[in-house]
Amino acid sequence: MSDDKSFEENRHDQLTSAPKATEEDAAPRFDVSHHDGVTRIDVRDDAAVRPGPGQGDPAAEEDVPLSEK
Repeated sequence: MSDDKSFEENRHDQLTSAPKATEEDAAPRFDVSHHDGVTRIDVRDDAAVRPGPGQGDPAAEEDVPLSEK
């Protein structure tokens, strides 16, 4: 038997090791799919933490595409 942990086990341990961490902190944030040699990475709709401006940031309220900023 090996003591080597899988990537997911190590990720879970790392994300839940802080004193106030919860299981939700280790929830998946991205979906990765492979189609015809192309890898697609999508932020999950139910991800608690998402890239971009957060709540309370005026930029989050703007409806302007990044290409126009």
